[in-house]
This record gives sequence, C-alpha cells and structure tokens, in this order.
Amino acid sequence: MMKIWGRITSINVAKAVWAAQELGLQFERIDVGGPFGGLDTPEYGALNPNRKIPTLDHDGYILWESNSIVRYLAATYGAGTLWPADPRERGLSDRWLDWQATEFAPAMGPAFLGLIRTPEGQRNQQAIADATARTNRLLTVLEGVMADGRQYVAGDRFTMGDIAVGCAVDRWLRMPVERPETPAVAAYYERVSSRPSAQGVLKQKLV
Repeated sequence: MMKIWGRITSINVAKAVWAAQELGLQFERIDVGGPFGGLDTPEYGALNPNRKIPTLDHDGYILWESNSIVRYLAATYGAGTLWPADPRERGLSDRWLDWQATEFAPAMGPAFLGLIRTPEGQRNQQAIADATARTNRLLTVLEGVMADGRQYVAGDRFTMGDIAVGCAVDRWLRMPVERPETPAVAAYYERVSSRPSAQGVLKQKLV
C-alpha cells in the first residue's frame, strides 16, 4: 500500500495527503516528525536523507519534497484533472506550485516560527513584522489574480496548483496577524476548503 510519512499538522504533509485524497487513492499515513519524532532514526534516514517530512513510498518508489509528491501523484493518477492535459493550463497550475514554494513559504516562515513556535518573550518582533508585510504583499498578488473572475489558480478547474496554494492560504488566514481585505482570496479559500478531499487536511491546529 502507498505510504505517506509525516504528521498531518505539517503544511507539507497536508499537501501530499490532500492530493492523494483528491485522487481517491488508498494510502497509509505514518506519524513522524514534531511530537512524534522518528526523523533521526536510521530507517527514516534511509528513506529521506534530509530527515524532513513528507516522504512518499509508492510500492518501493521513494519520493520526498512535498510539491514533487503532488506533481507525481497528479501526473500518475490525475491526468486531465489535477494534472491538466493542456500544456498552458498545466503551466499555470505548475507556476502556482512553484510560487507557493519559492515565494509564499519563505515569506510566511519567519512569522509562523515567531508567533507559533517561539515563546512570546523570545520573539523577534521586527522579523515577524517584516515577514507579515512580505506575506501580505504576496496575498494581494493572489487577490489580484483571483479577482479576475477565475475560480481556481489555473482557471475554472481545481488542479494541483490549488493544493499548494490552498494549504498556504489556509495557514496564513488563520495566523494571528493583521491582514488586508482580500475578498477574492476569501471566496477562493471557501471553495477549496469545502472540498471533500480537504476535510481532515485543512484547518489543523497551528503547531
């Protein structure tokens, strides 16, 4: 059986699990990382030398990096749906996977670490403020795109790009920070978070 290693409260694990659920795949998720530990074991290191989560084991085919897992599952099981057949539609979807990884995640990271994982008295408030400003600017980029009337990041169909962006938006909209009004993003989040495949994935406790 397919296995996904990692705790569900990890945004990166959430992406892999959401993709598998969207595709209707049978899989076992194994809790490692965070309070579960296990990343430093020789067994896990043999699977993922970075000792991070998630890791996919698909009948002995081992893959790590969350967006690579999403792409792999979409290409293998979701041709024409999560993995658009049209190269231009797929390019738009793929672009948002990269945007989440290279723009949004690095911007949000210092705010998340500072506000969620650092005791209040030890927080670097300037780093949090800078990260909040940067992430909010990126949120307005997404707002501008979604405000053109599209339903999802690549157009009118839910694709693999929405998994990465949906997880990122889920985390940022629930962070204890000031944010600009982004009604198009809010409507988008309502659409993606209400999908059956997103249940038990989004709206996890921030840890």
